[in-house]
Amino acid sequence: MATILNLGCGTKTSPYVVNIDWSPYQRLHQNIVGRRAAKLALRGERKERFDAMQGSIVVHDLRKGIPAETSSVDVVYHSHVLEHIDRGAVPGFFAEILRVLKPGGIHRVVVPDLEHYVREYLTDLEAGGGDHDEAIVPILEQAVRKEARGTSLQGPMRRRLENIVFGDARRRGETHQWMWDRLNLRQALEQAGFVHVEHLDAHASNIPSWNEIGLDLNSDGGVYKPGSLFMESANCA
Repeated sequence: MATILNLGCGTKTSPYVVNIDWSPYQRLHQNIVGRRAAKLALRGERKERFDAMQGSIVVHDLRKGIPAETSSVDVVYHSHVLEHIDRGAVPGFFAEILRVLKPGGIHRVVVPDLEHYVREYLTDLEAGGGDHDEAIVPILEQAVRKEARGTSLQGPMRRRLENIVFGDARRRGETHQWMWDRLNLRQALEQAGFVHVEHLDAHASNIPSWNEIGLDLNSDGGVYKPGSLFMESANCA
């Protein structure tokens, strides 16, 4: 069976892969006490997402590298993670992915598609849209956000407490540090040493039985993260 790593998984996990992240969700999920505490502390959408987590979950800070042996992994996947990494740290992140991939191993990247959102922005601009700020939000809002989105939706007391305990959006790694399109992501992958770089879509992959794993698609077959850019490349070593 192929070894697949799902880096920075958040609550989007799968029983067919090794899910790796460092968020409070993973730390709560790793033991029975944390899971019981989560049932009391979480509610609404947060609780639904936590309850839906499944499969092998590794609690690990990816800033310390990927917890896998050299040339031991068939596939490395990450979705809406790369845009949260400082642009200057991306080559090191890609080098670590190359390290753990087997020769010929596949690297699948999913990021917000800057080209898609810029085209939507220009269409809205030409149409003279009523709430034009909504066309700017996907491009800029998460880069300048001060408060984590989940916290901003809580009541006053809980909101204040979460900001004290967990910090602002940047401290939590929620803000975007860069935006990617099919050109600059291809260039970054090729410069890092990946080969066979392909621009695909949510339903297409060189990973066997990928759509059955359920990371890019919802249970109804819809795309989990619409407006995303999907690219795959390989380790030539």
